Amino acid sequence: MINSQDIKKGTAIRMDGAIWVCIDFQHRKPGKGNTIMNIKMKNVTDGRVLERRYNIGEKLEDVVIEHRDYQYLYEDQEGRIFMNQETFEQIPIMPVKTILRVTHSEPGIKGDTATNTLKPATLETGVEVRVPLFINEGDLIQVDTRDGSYLARAKE
Repeated sequence: MINSQDIKKGTAIRMDGAIWVCIDFQHRKPGKGNTIMNIKMKNVTDGRVLERRYNIGEKLEDVVIEHRDYQYLYEDQEGRIFMNQETFEQIPIMPVKTILRVTHSEPGIKGDTATNTLKPATLETGVEVRVPLFINEGDLIQVDTRDGSYLARAKE
């Protein structure tokens, strides 16, 4: 456990089941009352940023993060392959976004663009995602690899 006043830039804590890293902090002493800490944190997993206020002396769960040097080797179906510089262990790291081609999609109904209607589309990997009506077979789209959701149309 770590006290809120001991948090500095780069300190990692576990909050709401996720790991957050402090990117900025500020001690504030209002005219009345106790000193408070404003902490700006970034989620390690999805990159969300939020700001929280803690009283001085409040206990938080700290997390130890190890930094290791990895070397990029190549890319294959599993993702990008990196090698640990000390142990020579190779690990795949999946990208957060990937670009895939639509292999099957029903044509959208002309004039049905007033709402954010989605239709199913099958991608080159065999995965089915929900895409906007203007996406056709053969189009390249950007997909979030964490949840398989459509992000945007991609250019050739």
